[in-house]
Amino acid sequence: MTSDIASVSLPDGERIPALGQGTWEMGEAPARRAAEIDALRCGIELGMTLIDTAEMYGDGATESLLGEALAGLREQVFLVSKVYPHNASRRGVIAACEQSLKRLKTDRLDLYLLHWRGSVPLAETVQAFEALRAAGKIRHWGVSNFDTDDMEELVATPGGNACATNQILYNVARRGSEFDLLPWLAARKMPAMAYSPVDHARLPKRSPLDDIADVRGVSVFQVALAWVLVKPGVCAIPKAGRVEHVRDNYHAAQLRLSAEELAALDRYFKPPRRKRPLEML
Repeated sequence: MTSDIASVSLPDGERIPALGQGTWEMGEAPARRAAEIDALRCGIELGMTLIDTAEMYGDGATESLLGEALAGLREQVFLVSKVYPHNASRRGVIAACEQSLKRLKTDRLDLYLLHWRGSVPLAETVQAFEALRAAGKIRHWGVSNFDTDDMEELVATPGGNACATNQILYNVARRGSEFDLLPWLAARKMPAMAYSPVDHARLPKRSPLDDIADVRGVSVFQVALAWVLVKPGVCAIPKAGRVEHVRDNYHAAQLRLSAEELAALDRYFKPPRRKRPLEML
């Protein structure tokens, strides 16, 4: 089907959906398995074909669930997974990738990320990513939870300027990255991938989000997600374990917040005026 979901560009010009699907905590409860698979497949049908996972999630159980959910649909999906920092050595990355591919029942990843920075030198991890790319096991690579100084070090590393994205915690309540990291990424045409775009359902009890939601006849979470999706060069990967929740996320992508609504959110959730350390979940 033709999707009406907007897209963002990777540095090489390839376009990916601005709204995708996260999978954190999925695949861990047998009672929810069928519903989670239905949710993922519904999201793909709606055009939310960017799907993010990680070897860390459920110690591989989430990748296994996703491998099952993608049966017959793999070619429609831009598939992302992440490697643990303690597996980020030259040999470790390659071995971890092979295990992820096996669990996901696929022969390649579209994007492979270093989950967060660890003790392995970045040059070694980049070499491993490039070896996987040369072997056709991954199409792009990137990082997650890297602050601006980490990104500067990465692109100064041989081969590091091939980084495709930085996946970060970003939402209306956690805007610290707007001070320097997001402008840094934008200047290099490198999109940010926002995880927990509705702050893992921990938004304030009462805020302008509620006022907007009441007027629009939508949920607070839909307004918060729409706020992320209005940002240029940012894609969002909310997790939804039920079909109804997937449809809510899809409809959030159709919301167009007005200048007045955005200004009200800025007054309550103030943009940063100074550098803050990058937050993580």
